[in-house]
Amino acid sequence: MTQRIGIIGGGPGGLITAYLIEKRARFACDVTLLESSSRLGGKIVTNQFDSAPISYEAGAAELYDYSQLGPDPLRELVAEMGLSISQMNGQTVVLGERILKTHGDIRRAFGDPTRRALREFNRRARSAISPSEYYDADWKADNEDPLSRQSFRELLGQVPDEYARRYLEVAVHSDLATETHLTNAMYGLQNYLMNESDYMRLYTIDGGLESLPRALAERVKARVLLDHRVLSVEKAPQDRYRVCSRYRGEIRSDEFDYVVVALPNNWIPTIAWEGTALADAMRQHHEFYDRPAHYLRVSVLFEKQFWRDQIDESYFMLDAFGGCCVYDESARNAATYGVLGWLLAGDAALTMGNYDDEALVAAVLETLPRSLRDGHKYRREARVHRWAGTVNGLPGGTPSREPESRHQPEPAQHDGLFVVGDYLFDSTINGVLDSADIVADWILEDIEESAAKSVGGAAAVAGLAVS
Repeated sequence: MTQRIGIIGGGPGGLITAYLIEKRARFACDVTLLESSSRLGGKIVTNQFDSAPISYEAGAAELYDYSQLGPDPLRELVAEMGLSISQMNGQTVVLGERILKTHGDIRRAFGDPTRRALREFNRRARSAISPSEYYDADWKADNEDPLSRQSFRELLGQVPDEYARRYLEVAVHSDLATETHLTNAMYGLQNYLMNESDYMRLYTIDGGLESLPRALAERVKARVLLDHRVLSVEKAPQDRYRVCSRYRGEIRSDEFDYVVVALPNNWIPTIAWEGTALADAMRQHHEFYDRPAHYLRVSVLFEKQFWRDQIDESYFMLDAFGGCCVYDESARNAATYGVLGWLLAGDAALTMGNYDDEALVAAVLETLPRSLRDGHKYRREARVHRWAGTVNGLPGGTPSREPESRHQPEPAQHDGLFVVGDYLFDSTINGVLDSADIVADWILEDIEESAAKSVGGAAAVAGLAVS
């Protein structure tokens, strides 16, 4: 009997879940994907400027590469889609007018105490989390670690040198997407260690990150319903789930054997979860993971790459807005143009999201060091994209739960309803894939077990009939 699976959300979580289910299913599955907007891809958005055929990332900025430590499912999926990649690199931190690329630059700018404090923090971070532990994090061990019960701000407060503390705050702020007092020391160190090449490397997809959801959409056989805003989910007779959605003013109702909620956590309260047990479970799920973190992207197209003589990397950190990552997206485009993308994070992203676009563009251009400030005259076009509340400031919640229970909010009466999301792991596309992988396997195992029981029951009935 064909199993009907409904997936709410057409971002990377929904697309990857659909792809894995269809790829691995040994029994007939009918997958329907409901997306409230007119496009698939969610937070992965590769856009193009109007005044020139130049692309830029408007959402997710990069992918994480763990392949030097072991199997990397996302790298494997990207290769499976036939997509090529380019490595990204960035070591520069700009503090005031100082462009710091090496420990020598730091020593010359601030002296040996600052350099020693940074080296000691690096040593402490590496001793707290080894590369193998970083690759294969254990939620039980994390809960028992004192770093999980201490804020990252408290840990940074132990750094004895003020310039070193400022350097570290700037270096990690964009990755955290929240403030240091709102996340724990363990998560802060994990984000700090992203800069260590033996822990992790960064890469992008040639042609833009949106190539991945596009490739997935081309391969899935699922019924894709765009512009279908899900209004409610409830348990229906025969152990099914009724999903009601609105499309062009009309209400549509579908029933599924399984439902996967592949939405950012902040979207969960926008759906009416019918029935006391389900409503309570989804409310508790949302509250447990409700650590909203924020991004805001300002991308500017320039007539030339005026910064390359001083900074020639894929990205650099800037001490504006509490710590801001600036991406150089010129490599994928024509050499005559340049693209810089400012990624504001945390409180700055939330607050400045209230500014109009032109005020934001003016504000980010003023953050360049004086030696690059004349680049204003090369500005050609700018775009702003707001991502308030779309990521998590403490993925996995606290205390962290074992992976399976994160994905099934109400197992007693609603064991066919699952959630998928990066907020359950590490607020990355890699985390989305880990989450989708667990749920896809869980659903397929359940289908196979049910099929085996049905076959066994039928055989028993047939045996009785023969006797």
